[in-house]
Formats: sequence, structure tokens, C-alpha cells
Amino acid sequence: MRITSLAENTSTSPEILSEHGLSLFIETEKMNILFDMGQTDIFHQNAEKLGIDLSSADIAILSHGHYDHGGGISKFLALNEKASIYANRRVFERYYHGCDKYIGLDPSLKECGRFVFTDDTVSICDGITLYSCNERVRSHELGSFGLTVLEDGIFFPDRFLHEQYLLIEENGRRILISGCSHKGILNITEWFYPDVLIGGFHFSGLSLDSTLERYAEILSTYDTDFYTCHCTGTDQYEFMKKHMTRLRYLTGGQSIEI
Repeated sequence: MRITSLAENTSTSPEILSEHGLSLFIETEKMNILFDMGQTDIFHQNAEKLGIDLSSADIAILSHGHYDHGGGISKFLALNEKASIYANRRVFERYYHGCDKYIGLDPSLKECGRFVFTDDTVSICDGITLYSCNERVRSHELGSFGLTVLEDGIFFPDRFLHEQYLLIEENGRRILISGCSHKGILNITEWFYPDVLIGGFHFSGLSLDSTLERYAEILSTYDTDFYTCHCTGTDQYEFMKKHMTRLRYLTGGQSIEI
């Protein structure tokens, strides 16, 4: 399996563009998957520079309903005429930061005819499954990070019911892909016990203190290789790396073989 970061907050070189967003191109034995589409069309520009043909994606997956993961949907639809986009059925609800900044998706895209809307668990094919985990116990409650959802004119803390995770089981290994891990990276790791976990940890707003150290120490107890990115924060990554020998950073333009 080969995973390439097409869009991320950082990049391997000046030629590879960066933005606050995430997009990963995943080449498995069974299919090619585009996981998230960043904030703009940078994922496409970088794909061209890296020699990746996005029309070869068999499916696309949207991890959750925020602009920095689904801002490039329109571009992808124009580039690829066949691939369905798998997204949780709540993905087009009205998501905000606080009560004024809209951070959701373009609602006009909902009726494009290319979405497959999911609930808790969807098997795409043998060994490739999507999970929302909305009914699972959250042992570690981290709050809503100031993110909200607008329902019937009232703002509520976002419980991230629109978020989903991709589990790929290949060659005896369990590889889990998460966009922002809003439900808690500690919870997600506990739910799946993956061999490899790739995604943002949503720690960029945390101080470099004993709380973050404790999180890192808990994650280090798992027999898991972690590749983090995007909303983890580079300072937070460097801090956690001191306590997690199996933590690496996946930057824009970088590919890893699993």
C-alpha cells in the first residue's frame, strides 16, 4: 500500500503547495482511494507535480463536513467522472466555528448525484470499511473545540456525528485513516487498535504541557505506528515525539509504503 499526501499544512519543498487542509491518495491492492480533498484545488496541482492521475481514483471519501477537507469537491468532480464520494449523511449540515464563522461545505453539492451517504458502518469491499462510531463510548472526552452545528436556528456544540474513519485490512495489517480525529485520537485508537494510524490529532490548540504529555504517553502504549499531520500542530508533534518513538509526521508531497 502506498499513501501520498496531496495537501497538508506543510510541504516537502517549495514546489509542493501547502494549505490548512488535508488530502491523501491511497493506492491499495484492490483500489485507488482519494481521502479528503483539501481546502482548494491544491490537491490537484500537487497531484500533477507528483505524477498522480486523480481520474484513476475508484472512490473518494470525505472524512467530515468541514471546508478544509471538502473544499476541493467541485474540482474532483470535474477531474473524475466515475468515482462515488462516500460521506456521512450528516456531512452537509451547518457547521461553524463559534457562532459566526461558517466552516461547512457548499450545500449546492449535495444533489450532484455522486455522493453515497453513510451511517455507522459501510463495507466498501472486502477489507475496506468505513466507520462513524457514533454509538461507541468515548472514554476520553475532549469537548467540541469551540466548533458548533446550527440546528433550527440554535447553535449546539458539535458532537462530530458527521465524522468517519477508513479502515483498510491488507496483508494481515490494520491501517486506519482519520481526517481530524474530532472524536478523540485516544478514543479512536482504543476503538480500533490499528497497526498503523494516519491522520490529524486535532491537538494544535493544546499547550505543550503535562496534559499533552499524558496523551502522548497513553498513545505510546499501543502497538501502533502513528503518522500524524494537519491539525495536530507542528509544535505539538515535536513535543509528543519526545514521548512517542513510533510517531512520524506525514507532510505534503510525501509518500509512505505500508
